[in-house]
Amino acid sequence: MKLATSDTWVELLLLLIAFVLSMLIGVERQIRQKSAGVRTHTLVGTGAAVFTLVSGFGFSNVLGSEVNLDPSRIAAQVVSGVGFLGAGVIFMRRDVVRGLTTAATIWMTAAIGMACGAGMPVLAVAATALHLVAVGPFSRLTRRLPSPDRRKIVTVRYLDGAGVLREILHTASSMGFEASVLGTEEHREGGQQQVRAAMRFTGRAPLQTLVLALDELEGVTGVRLRDDDDD
Repeated sequence: MKLATSDTWVELLLLLIAFVLSMLIGVERQIRQKSAGVRTHTLVGTGAAVFTLVSGFGFSNVLGSEVNLDPSRIAAQVVSGVGFLGAGVIFMRRDVVRGLTTAATIWMTAAIGMACGAGMPVLAVAATALHLVAVGPFSRLTRRLPSPDRRKIVTVRYLDGAGVLREILHTASSMGFEASVLGTEEHREGGQQQVRAAMRFTGRAPLQTLVLALDELEGVTGVRLRDDDDD
């Protein structure tokens, strides 16, 4: 059995390209302090490239008149496997979904690795460039578009007399939101005096990020996001 063939150097070059491109995507995710960073994306992209290279070149010694090879079978399994991996970084809390962009990035990284493994490095480079545009300039452009969040009302329940409202307004301001209190209502719950405040927040960041931040504040007992026309 030969350790190297005439295609070995080509395979190694394609693998190296997949490694570099996947690492670039991982660096962008790491800078944004996402849950999946450089190592995860580098491994996903490089692994997808290896699987694709094995699918395309790994079984040439068994081919014959009675043996047929379908290189797309392993590639299809890579897509399914990465789907499960991406699902692991998505979670939902209080009707707020997080991790979708990271999951899509992992999926994109696998596709780029597969493109390299299939011998299409130009396509892989173009896909990497488009990804960086989508999460960079394009992302900033989408923040300027009208957001449905402007019609949302955040109902916050918090302990009365503990300075919690001040912390809520400070947190919102530090995240770039302007807050206005539409109304408050006092009530007792669990033997404690609480306040239910209906508030509107305006800002460029997604409102869901603020909801999660408010829910972590000490003294906040509940946060609910609803439409302005909800009963």
